[in-house]
Amino acid sequence: MTSTHMDPDVVAINPVSPRTHKGCQECLRLGTQWVHLRLCLTCGYVGCCDSSPMQHANAHFLSTDHPVVQSMESGETWRWCYVHENYV
Repeated sequence: MTSTHMDPDVVAINPVSPRTHKGCQECLRLGTQWVHLRLCLTCGYVGCCDSSPMQHANAHFLSTDHPVVQSMESGETWRWCYVHENYV
């Protein structure tokens, strides 16, 4: 079954390349630590997860409204929508 109505958060997903493969962009700049990395699927921003002290991926969502991130952890392919607080 197909739908003619696309979820606006899913529509925000673009083919992106990570801006860095070295770590969380802000943690690298600030010299702080991160736990896991998340890739913004709207713009390619790389931020740290909510288990990280600085929670830069979530802060990026709050400042940009870019709704969906994907895990950058090895072997993980899941995507998370901050707006609906569920997996996409």
